[in-house]
Amino acid sequence: MDDRAIGVFDSGMGGLTAVRELIRRLPGEDVVYFGDTGRVPYGGRGAETIIKYARQDVAFLRGFDLKAIVIACGTVSTTALDILTRENAPLPVIGVVEPAARAAVAATRTGRIGLVGTKATIASGAYERTVRRLMPQAVVTARACPLFVPLVENGRYQPGDPLVELLVAEYLAPFREAEVDTLILGCTHYPLLRDAIAAYLGPGVTLISSGAACVDTVARLLEERDMKNAKAQGGEHLYFASDSAQDFGVLGSVFLGQDIQGQARQVAIENY
Repeated sequence: MDDRAIGVFDSGMGGLTAVRELIRRLPGEDVVYFGDTGRVPYGGRGAETIIKYARQDVAFLRGFDLKAIVIACGTVSTTALDILTRENAPLPVIGVVEPAARAAVAATRTGRIGLVGTKATIASGAYERTVRRLMPQAVVTARACPLFVPLVENGRYQPGDPLVELLVAEYLAPFREAEVDTLILGCTHYPLLRDAIAAYLGPGVTLISSGAACVDTVARLLEERDMKNAKAQGGEHLYFASDSAQDFGVLGSVFLGQDIQGQARQVAIENY
């Protein structure tokens, strides 16, 4: 048993969907979350800047006694995972790309896999390379959906919302045409749109949340290494942001699916 906390970070709010799944799957685990809301988004920045920011995020989290770090950010996972893994060994560092690709390969029946993500995530090609490494015969259709993030952050994600349905149809039409049977949600904002996406694509398409797939990997790692918390319930959850803690609490409650207003604290991340 290991009662240390799990550290999770993202460039903003989206990583809270991974925390939501972590709390559901492992309710006894203590979690420390940091969202770099003052510098979001990381996509579009140079690799050196992304690595610098990621190192600062990890340095802050390592001020706590951790047993694992989760990178709940596609941009950091595709840019800095190897560096962070090497620099923080033997502390496990888990990104979202490999777990999501493995889940998609396990789920597909036809080898036709779709991927939606931010412009930076799609441009990196990391998901596609990983899927093809695991399944060389896979046919991967990828598309950036840049308006999904501001849509979600403005509270527009429910099925039946005209704007949601318009954008879902515009972005996802190529996946219907490609007859994908599995779709990777390659941004941790996108699970909030899951119902709308599922309604458009139909029951024959399996949706893979990158954050949830990452949590599956964490759960297996803790089990294999006998590192689960001794508590079965009641894990402590701490939330930090680099911008307004009040704003984080309001929007973070939407992503997390529970009220955390007044619980977040602001961090001067540039000091790390």
